[in-house]
Amino acid sequence: MPTPKFILDLRAKIGHDLLWLTGLTGVVLNDRDEVLLVQRADNGRWSLIGGILEPGEQPAVAVVREIQEETAVVAEVDRLLSVETTPPAAYPNGDRVQFLDLCFSCHALGGEARVNDDESTDVRWWALAALPDELSARERTCIQRALSPADQPSYITS
Repeated sequence: MPTPKFILDLRAKIGHDLLWLTGLTGVVLNDRDEVLLVQRADNGRWSLIGGILEPGEQPAVAVVREIQEETAVVAEVDRLLSVETTPPAAYPNGDRVQFLDLCFSCHALGGEARVNDDESTDVRWWALAALPDELSARERTCIQRALSPADQPSYITS
């Protein structure tokens, strides 16, 4: 998916300066205890589904939209798992960003998992016991939180 217009408009004003954005991460589980992952087109790494909250959009609605846009899977949000700030990052073009990320646990309602946009090269359900090695520690923690019976989100305090 191309860069959203609101970000292009901001970049026209601020250049490559650090841009603070609200990010979304979805841990999508199915009834076979598998997690939905995408293989990113930009770096080839398997990861959880993620995206950016658009102005005026509700976070739970946005994460469901991102899941469907990227994977063609229809999902429903179960609960908020965590709220945390990710470290600043830079894109190859020099744009700098930092995200306040909202991670949600979701379950699949339907749809066939497939590549549904240009952000991914593969989409697949993965058994929890056979997750790809390149998942980040943060993504693994998100998955553990989704599997936990705790119903309160985690707020990073350090």
